[in-house]
Amino acid sequence: MSRLAKLQQLLEKNPADVFLHFGLAMELAKEGAIDDAVARFDRVLSLDPKYIPAHFQKGNALLAAGRSDDARAALRTGIAAAMTHGDPHAAEEMQGVIDSIA
Repeated sequence: MSRLAKLQQLLEKNPADVFLHFGLAMELAKEGAIDDAVARFDRVLSLDPKYIPAHFQKGNALLAAGRSDDARAALRTGIAAAMTHGDPHAAEEMQGVIDSIA
């Protein structure tokens, strides 16, 4: 059974598990299913708005797919969330990614 299938199976049993949703989003992004990955990162954030890595990885997935404007927007939202939730280090990392986008 693939990692993706295992995560989906686990989510059937635990549909509100933020970490499982995040893991599934990461696997989807790795497989190039960017729209599905972005939707799953959004699900993570709806379950836990303080889960700042979801913003960061959403931006990275969009950037890897060549969607620079969408990546910038996702990362800017992530920076605001990181600052709101007391994580300036994550905000700096996301700003670094924005600064690196051509």
